Amino acid sequence: MDRLLSLALLLLWSSSFCQGADRPNILWITSEDNSPYLGCYGDMQAQTPHLDRFSKQGVRYLNAFSSAPVCSAARSTLITGMNASTLGIHNHRSSVPVPGGVVYYPQVFREAGYYCTNNSKTDYNMSIKGKRASWKDVGWHESSGRAHYRNRRKDQPFFAVFNTTLSHEGQTTDKAYRGRMKQNPPRRVVPPGEVILPPYHPDTPIIRENWSRYFDNLFLMDKWVGDKLRELEELGEADNTIVFYYADHGGALPRGKRNIHDSGSRVPLIIRLPEKWKHLAPGKPGETSDHLVAFVDFPATAVNLCGLEIPGIWEGRPFLGPGAQEREFVYLFRGRMDERYDTVRAIRTKEHLYVHNFSPHRPLGQAYTYPFRVLASMGSWHEAFRAGKCNEVQARYWQRKEAEELYVIQTDPFQIRNLADEKDYRDVFNGLRTKLRDEILRTRDTGLIPEGMYARLAGSGTIHEFAQGEDYLAKEVLIAASKAVRGDLGVGFSFSRRCVHHDSPLMRYWGATGALILGKEAAPLKDDLLELLDDPVLDVRVVAAEALGHLGESAKGLPVLVKVVNEGNVYESLAAANALEALGRDGAVPMATIKAVIPKKVRAEGARVVEAIEKIR
Repeated sequence: MDRLLSLALLLLWSSSFCQGADRPNILWITSEDNSPYLGCYGDMQAQTPHLDRFSKQGVRYLNAFSSAPVCSAARSTLITGMNASTLGIHNHRSSVPVPGGVVYYPQVFREAGYYCTNNSKTDYNMSIKGKRASWKDVGWHESSGRAHYRNRRKDQPFFAVFNTTLSHEGQTTDKAYRGRMKQNPPRRVVPPGEVILPPYHPDTPIIRENWSRYFDNLFLMDKWVGDKLRELEELGEADNTIVFYYADHGGALPRGKRNIHDSGSRVPLIIRLPEKWKHLAPGKPGETSDHLVAFVDFPATAVNLCGLEIPGIWEGRPFLGPGAQEREFVYLFRGRMDERYDTVRAIRTKEHLYVHNFSPHRPLGQAYTYPFRVLASMGSWHEAFRAGKCNEVQARYWQRKEAEELYVIQTDPFQIRNLADEKDYRDVFNGLRTKLRDEILRTRDTGLIPEGMYARLAGSGTIHEFAQGEDYLAKEVLIAASKAVRGDLGVGFSFSRRCVHHDSPLMRYWGATGALILGKEAAPLKDDLLELLDDPVLDVRVVAAEALGHLGESAKGLPVLVKVVNEGNVYESLAAANALEALGRDGAVPMATIKAVIPKKVRAEGARVVEAIEKIR
């Protein structure tokens, strides 16, 4: 059915529903880069009096998760009501075409007569009709630093979003922090020497200072939230408005944001329902809910609370209102962050976290340009690691990952003891592994498709449409990828050889990736990999060339990587730049050799490529 017709029918339905009924306003108050480091969540270091007070007026969720641990993928999930991984818009700061049938939640509210404002971050990884998606494309009436529900017609209901960057990772720099000296609390919320560090961070003065500044920033964020709540009261709308407060993902220090563990994905969520809608609340004011909820559920829940019809294309389910459903687990994902590739999927239940790393050869702590620039703690941690001053838990951030991980939440809240190989947890492990694979196949997750192949495979359509179609060998690709990361390449590498000679470039890609992950043990595949240096698909050439670098064939592999940097599309070039950096970092090829072959100039439009190359230099 045509989207406009669907929305017209939705408007007709909602209008009849609301005749003689009072419709609630919806206000979303969001902060950036903060895990539940709030007093009301039991954090003894935080000073967050406004949110602590607000939590006594609403219900505090203990198991709320951003579907992805970075802003653009998280916000792309929210705006579409679909997992960004389903639509192929999960890679950070991308611009991927999406099908015309996607329904954005501001459109639903707008068609139902709501005044919809966004103040002001968008950060959507989508393109519509050949252009990067704008706020107008998704249905906002206003989207700017001045957007406000005050601008609506009298008696018109509103849906409003207000976002603050006060808790963002970039606010811990000297320039940002000192620039707010007049706003900062009169004394440190937590002096550096009194900070209680998480076990994965080494104890350095710089890391302590970063944490101390972060708690000061959370204090300011809390004050900002209080201002928004007070404004709602002063405008006489508090009794008419359902308020959500949440963070866009975890953070902000290293191993928070960009990381799929709880430190990057678990967020605070507090929902206050006024007296007239208290019957829709999951509990009494001041109570908690342990229900599992994810960002993909937020649009469906807001629509449901207002008595509107949930679009059939949405993947989320309502956790409040009529027909609310409780989840058994939430599905988490991450793809490219900044200029670094890493594919991770996870299943989180109330009791366990299962993680599947599809790029175990890449560490969590890659050479990200932005966090190294704005987080002094990132550099300090890396220096401590290189100096041998990190214990086993702290060093793990900079080392190759395990292919699979399993954690018990109650006894291991920081998720530092991997039980994936423990016999006592074999049934739990197998059960969650099966759930993850089922979810990848059910949603036709696009995460196992290299970003550089999107345009080739999508053709005149979208990568979502390709992944939903018969041409995408979803099960075969998942099997190949899973075997690759575990080193299960078949007797005499028979499975790998079937993959690298397959008609599908995706199968060839994962066949070569299995050899790359195996390193020197993949020597029997050398001739097969050499053939792939001439593969018609550049992403396949890239992974084959990197694998050959570990097999003493850098003289043949490096020129291929340099050529792709210069001639590939932006994402192919970026993958090649990542491969060059990794070969040097891993010691497979001397860094001096890598630097010698790096081109003096790379294409200006590939800003991420330039960053990756400059990191090598």
